[in-house]
Amino acid sequence: MLEVRDLKVEFKLPADSLWPWAAPHILRAVDGVSLDLQPGETLGIVGESGCGKSTLARGILSLVPVASGHVRWQGQDLAGLSESVWLSVRRDIQMIFQDPLASLNPRMTVMQLIAEPLRTHEPHLPQAELRERVVQVMQQVGLSEQQINRYPHEFSGGQCQRIGIARALILKPKLIICDEPVSALDVSIQAQIINLLKDLQQSMGLTLIFIAHNLAVVKHISDRVMVMYLGRAVELADTRTLFAQPQHPYTQALLAAIPEPDPKLERVKKLELLQGDLPSPLNPPSGCRFRTRCPKAQLICAEQLPPLRSLPSGTQAACTLL
Repeated sequence: MLEVRDLKVEFKLPADSLWPWAAPHILRAVDGVSLDLQPGETLGIVGESGCGKSTLARGILSLVPVASGHVRWQGQDLAGLSESVWLSVRRDIQMIFQDPLASLNPRMTVMQLIAEPLRTHEPHLPQAELRERVVQVMQQVGLSEQQINRYPHEFSGGQCQRIGIARALILKPKLIICDEPVSALDVSIQAQIINLLKDLQQSMGLTLIFIAHNLAVVKHISDRVMVMYLGRAVELADTRTLFAQPQHPYTQALLAAIPEPDPKLERVKKLELLQGDLPSPLNPPSGCRFRTRCPKAQLICAEQLPPLRSLPSGTQAACTLL
C-alpha cells in the first residue's frame, strides 16, 4: 500500500550571527529511512524525542519539504504532484496529531471541526447529509449528538482526541498516521483510545502508522515495529520477535527500561541505562550514530555507517557487529 525509499528530510539553519558569511547548518532530521506498509497492518514507530518520528510522518505526507527519496502510495509516486492531485490522495491518508487540544481550532464547534474535511473534498454535499455523517462518525468514536455544538475547551483531553479521530475518519480513509495520539492523556484514557483505534481498524479495514514513546502501547497495537535513532531506522521486526529477541543494542536498552508490573521482579531487575545524552543531529557521530552510547561499540563502528539488513532471525537491524 505504501512504499518509502531512502527518505531524507533536511532543514537549513542560519549560521552563527557572528559569522554571517559561514555556510548554513544542515539538520538531517530524517536520514535515509525506508519502509513498506501492507493493507490492514499497523506499523509502530518508536524512539527518543528528536529521533525524527514525527518528521518522517510529515515527510510521507509532504507536510514538510523532502530533500530526496521516494514515497509511493498504491504504486503512485507522490513526488512533484500538483495540488489538485494531492487533494485526492489526502482523502485516503489522514493524520491524528499529538496534542489533541492544540490541533483543534478553538473558535469552531465540533460540527464545524469534523465537517471541515467534507467541506473541502465534497463541497456540494447537502447540509442535512453533512450533519448526518458527522453524527454517525461521532457515535463511532464514543461522542454523543448532544455535544455537536460545543467548543473544544468544553471537553477533556480524551474527548478532544476522539474529536481528532472523528475528523480523520470522516472521509473514510485507507491509511491513518497517528502521531503520538495518546502521549498527552492519562493511562486509563490511553487504553480507551487504543482500544477504540483497534476496533475502528477491524470494522473499517484501516491501515495505521502508530508513532509513540510508550513501548507497552506499541506492543499492544502494532503488527511490526520500527525503532529509530537520530534520524535513522536501527531495527525493524514483527512485534513478537522484537520484544522477545531484540537485536540492536539500542532496542535492547529501550526494552530494558520498561517497568515490570510485578514489584518483586522490578526490584531484582538489572537496569542497564544508556550513558550520555542524545548527540545533536547537526553534528552526528561518524559511522554508527549510536556508537557514542553503545556498550558494545568497537573501533570499526566509527568507520562504517551500517545499513538496515536482514538477519537470520527475520529481524532487520543496522549494526556492524551483528
